[in-house]
Amino acid sequence: MSATARPQVSALSSSRIRDIANAGMGRTDIAAFWFGEGDEVTPQFIREAAQNALADGETFYVHNLGLPQLREAVAAYESRLQAISTSPEQIAITGSGVSALMIANQLIVSPGDKVVVITPIWPNIAEAPRLLGAEIVRFPLSVADGKWSLDLDRLLDALTPDTRMVIVNAPNNPTGFTIDQDTQKIILDHCRKHGIWVLSDEVYERLIFDGSSAAPSMLRHAEPDDRIIRVNSFSKSWRMTGWRLGWLTLPRAMMADVPKVIEYNTSCAPSFIQKGGLAALTDPRGEETIAALKSGLTASRSTLLDGLARMGRIEIPDADGAMYAFFRIDGAPDDMATATTLVTDYGLGLAPGSAFGPEGEGWLRWCFAAKPEKIAIGLERLERFLNR
Repeated sequence: MSATARPQVSALSSSRIRDIANAGMGRTDIAAFWFGEGDEVTPQFIREAAQNALADGETFYVHNLGLPQLREAVAAYESRLQAISTSPEQIAITGSGVSALMIANQLIVSPGDKVVVITPIWPNIAEAPRLLGAEIVRFPLSVADGKWSLDLDRLLDALTPDTRMVIVNAPNNPTGFTIDQDTQKIILDHCRKHGIWVLSDEVYERLIFDGSSAAPSMLRHAEPDDRIIRVNSFSKSWRMTGWRLGWLTLPRAMMADVPKVIEYNTSCAPSFIQKGGLAALTDPRGEETIAALKSGLTASRSTLLDGLARMGRIEIPDADGAMYAFFRIDGAPDDMATATTLVTDYGLGLAPGSAFGPEGEGWLRWCFAAKPEKIAIGLERLERFLNR
């Protein structure tokens, strides 16, 4: 008998983003926009908070759910930002947003469960329930009138009483699609009626370009006993991708079981890392960091979208959130071949759309969390590819 992993593991998709990135790794001439992170380090005051905690010897285990002061800060932040009432007793600190997603799935999903996922989507989100043996039903967004759109009636039809959970990621990676509050309420009302869990990934909530301070949370429409779990992360808003720190907001009724699941994953997030998160939330420079980030993203986004629009042959639907341009090139239907040619022959690193599922085939994702000057270099290389 061969020594192989179980079928659910073998069936997992490898990262096509990594496949393209590996083709350009080690080259100094690549203008890389493939990963979902910016090109600036975490702010100094956050790094200092973690360094001070480490210097003070905070190297021991802490509570599974996280430091009490961080849970309090997260609850206060969430309540203030979203105009809701979140209690620290509903917060669980996790070792990354990815870990938060897996823990949420482990709390809810059993083998054979039906899980509906709105797509295209970051592969980790769809693969987590599949790894647990769930049946994944992909529900694609569409393009209507030049913007990403959700067919709400068709989605509600797909959310049948035998559905265990629906996963919503908005603002969405890779499309930037956002969901308005009326649509959120209709989805939640429908799921409440049929006992369907809602897993709402809101890690890009602060990266919104419609003038709002944050995209609306699904929790704005939740009742205390609703089956809804919110996932969030420190990675994007505070430039803390490498820190691996996230959180979950959960119904009170399930909180007794959450520490057990965290224990069997990571036991706890490191104390000194949590102190960096605490600084991000409680130091006034935290909001200044987000304001500066959004200002930079707005400038880079404009540079990118204007440049793409001038080129012709490019379709780029309108979207208000996240930090990506998701577009396709007329006459270039093979996104993997296009992305490979771009990186090997033109020094431009973009993520292939098929990395986000079959709905993304033929599309490319460009992360614009970079300085406008770097964006301009990338645009020049893309234009050379188009004019080849």
